[in-house]
Amino acid sequence: MKRSDRLARRIGVGIGVVGGFFLGYAFVRLSGITHQGWVLISLTTIEGLIFAYLGTPYVLGGWRGFNQRLASTPLPDLLSGLLGMIVGLVIAVLIGVFVRDLVAPYGIALSFVLAVLLALLGASVGTTRREELTALFFGRTREEKGHRMDAVLLDTSVIIDGRIFDIAKTRFVDMPLIALSSVLRELQFVADSPDATRRRRGRRGLDVLGDMQKDPSIDLQVVEDDVSPNTEIDTHLVRTAKSKGWGIMTNDFNLNRIARLEGVTVLNLNELAQAMRPVAIPGEEIVVTVAREGKEPGQGVGSLDDGTMVVVQNGRRLMNQTITAVVTSVIQTSAGRMIFAEPAGQDGKRNSRPKRDEDS
Repeated sequence: MKRSDRLARRIGVGIGVVGGFFLGYAFVRLSGITHQGWVLISLTTIEGLIFAYLGTPYVLGGWRGFNQRLASTPLPDLLSGLLGMIVGLVIAVLIGVFVRDLVAPYGIALSFVLAVLLALLGASVGTTRREELTALFFGRTREEKGHRMDAVLLDTSVIIDGRIFDIAKTRFVDMPLIALSSVLRELQFVADSPDATRRRRGRRGLDVLGDMQKDPSIDLQVVEDDVSPNTEIDTHLVRTAKSKGWGIMTNDFNLNRIARLEGVTVLNLNELAQAMRPVAIPGEEIVVTVAREGKEPGQGVGSLDDGTMVVVQNGRRLMNQTITAVVTSVIQTSAGRMIFAEPAGQDGKRNSRPKRDEDS
């Protein structure tokens, strides 16, 4: 148990004991008990102690949940909720004027209950339906003003990948990049792993963030978030991005799917790299090195500089040579783009040269 929790429990127990004592004392005075009144006072004091000791953790948990939700709610939603609460209280006062006259004995109590209910209803409507209310009074909708992310959350995978540093330097991403403190703790955990590969990956991620912070052209922000160590980071990222209207940049396939199902905008670097690959047109000449044999007889397989696989028909005899090939077709598969080509010229040898000669 934390020190603050122990202190709060002690304070709660103290309040329960004092409250139980005064409750018993008031009951003895009002009922006129003269003999053995201390027994009743002792019982109410013990009951106050027990209820306070058992109830303090629930009160603390509820307060922490409320505080965390309050901290994660965007400021426009808080202001909208406050305005909704004020409107609810005003309506409750107007209705309370008539309620007091109709139900004279219970008018004040009923007006109080009505004020609480309408205030909570107004706050809920103002927080959850802010965009609809804005469109109703100001005639502006999300579609008219355009949907734009205010910031992008960085996932652990995209930080370790390292390409985000190069992309951010080009200023194609002109919005703040957010690194949550929980993600930094996960990176530190990976960097401290006993496994050498995981340790290198974690340290690489920390180095990438350090380089991004040093670059003045990159808007990198580290945001503190209060989450328990047992919290699932992917779930926390999706919840945070959804509540604040941010996007998520990740290379993780599962996080990609979950975030999009939740309606969160996802920026996937693998999809960006796939889209940036040059498009080969049938009939175009490409230069490729035949590195290995293909699955079909006589085929040779190579790759372009961006990693696109090239299948060269009748290229098996040109193994370990850099040749000029003519594109015959391009196929898009789930693994990426695949190019089929044939050696240029009649026999392919005229345009081929050993890789050793090219290097020299």
